[in-house]
Amino acid sequence: MMRSTTSADATRGKRKTVRLWAAVFWLLLWQLLSVAIGQKILLVSPIAALLRLGELALTAAFWRAIAFSCVRIMGGFLLAVLIGTLLAGLSAQLAFVRELLFPAILMMKATPVASFIILVLIWIPSRNLAVLISFMMVLPVLYTNLLDGIQSTDRQLLEMAKVFRIPHWRVLRSIYLAQLLPFFRSACSISLGLCWKAGIAAEVIGIPNGSIGEKLYQAKIYLETADLFAWTLVIILMSMLLERLFLHGIDLAVQHLERW
Repeated sequence: MMRSTTSADATRGKRKTVRLWAAVFWLLLWQLLSVAIGQKILLVSPIAALLRLGELALTAAFWRAIAFSCVRIMGGFLLAVLIGTLLAGLSAQLAFVRELLFPAILMMKATPVASFIILVLIWIPSRNLAVLISFMMVLPVLYTNLLDGIQSTDRQLLEMAKVFRIPHWRVLRSIYLAQLLPFFRSACSISLGLCWKAGIAAEVIGIPNGSIGEKLYQAKIYLETADLFAWTLVIILMSMLLERLFLHGIDLAVQHLERW
């Protein structure tokens, strides 16, 4: 019997990867611009940025800063995933909850990140600022995508399950989860990059001691352009790595669910 294509297989097939030639093109362009400008204080070369990154990686402060920011930003992300999932489920079942949350979700989407950061700094210490800002940036994305996924669930399948008295746990696994996972995966893919951008922006403004945001702020104050680019590369790499790991975990969960 021919094996049907699973949702995880389809998702992996659509996954975009960075082509080597494209990466080389942009690195060469960066190098040419650096040579043309001829001012290291304005734009360092990619080689200089990588060398500085290597120097920083040999220090304990470098890894402490990564751990500090990673724990808080990913903590805010995971909290948003949990609460966003619960709220989406409640909103799908109860119209008054959906109507009650609509203005708050709309406000979170429309309010600039800087406004949130400045306002939140009045209430909580800068040390935990990235947690709340990451949470507030991710929650609307997770909530909206999951609510759309629940509302687009095939009603005919649900009616069929009701007629044949299929157990609730099997309906949840075979119908709801199967149709929600693509929405959930897409929301997580978008949100992981967004929470890192928002979390680091919060740290740059709040300047908590020992954070990546503090390192970026110091690089700007002391005009250490190589440090600025090195830490920016760290942020990009951490965001990409954690996104790949998290999405790979979702794909493994889908495979396990389909075998269950």
